[in-house]
Amino acid sequence: MAEINKIFSIDFDKEQLIIGSIPIKFQTINDILWRLFIILGIVFIMYLAIRIGNSIIDKFVKKQIESEHRFTMDEKKASTIGELLKSILRYTVYFFGIVGILSGLFNGISLTFASIGGVAVGFGAQSIVKDLINGVFILFEDQYAVSDYVTIGQFSGIVESIGIRTTKLRDFSGDIHLIPNGSISTVTNHSRGNMRVMLDIEIDYEENVDKAIDLINRVCDSYSEDNNDIIDKPQVVGVTSFSQTGIVIRLSGSAKPMMQWAIERDLRKKIKVEFDKYQIRIPHVTPQATTINKNKEA
Repeated sequence: MAEINKIFSIDFDKEQLIIGSIPIKFQTINDILWRLFIILGIVFIMYLAIRIGNSIIDKFVKKQIESEHRFTMDEKKASTIGELLKSILRYTVYFFGIVGILSGLFNGISLTFASIGGVAVGFGAQSIVKDLINGVFILFEDQYAVSDYVTIGQFSGIVESIGIRTTKLRDFSGDIHLIPNGSISTVTNHSRGNMRVMLDIEIDYEENVDKAIDLINRVCDSYSEDNNDIIDKPQVVGVTSFSQTGIVIRLSGSAKPMMQWAIERDLRKKIKVEFDKYQIRIPHVTPQATTINKNKEA
């Protein structure tokens, strides 16, 4: 107890706390505690504002999706607007929250320091303004929307969100790419309109081509009957080439965006099953050994 008293002592006459040999005024301690209380209060208000704002935006998006009124947005458009509004909300809350915290911490900040800080923020804000303006053009020109499959620069993937500053893109390996809106100059949208379904099926040269084509068409007819993802039923186009191993038969159709790969996978499997059933051979290459006689005379 005596050792603690040597470290901490209170001088009520001078209204100060002495820690070791360092005196700290009671008023200074009150100021620190009050500013800490203000900072915690601002952080809590920021948290509530974002949570409540996001909840309101989610309800707005859900209402737009479920509504059948004439001027409502579709699901992709509503989700895109919702993500953008959430981004604007976060940046707005962060800005005013940080300004409030800095005002509480540096109440007596000098005009010179404020001017220097303003200039620095101005230079930093140029890229933010560029990202914001380009993001607005992306949105209103409807270049892409949330859940679209796009290629932006060297990255391809599904758009997860469009924010006030960045577009979040997830590629097919699961990696997330955050692309500043201001740097986006070229966009290829793979999700607009119907997507082509195309397969090249190769059969052995000894097989009957007409029989194989008839079998492939029957598989396509059966598969397309109850599949709502197919727009134009896949059908055999014809024989497109003769390879070193067999005859190449091409079938083509169209499907809803993002569904073409699943349809192609299913058709490959079903065609292979039918080929096995009717004993139609698919060519395969058998490794062959080649003997070279180095002693052969010219």
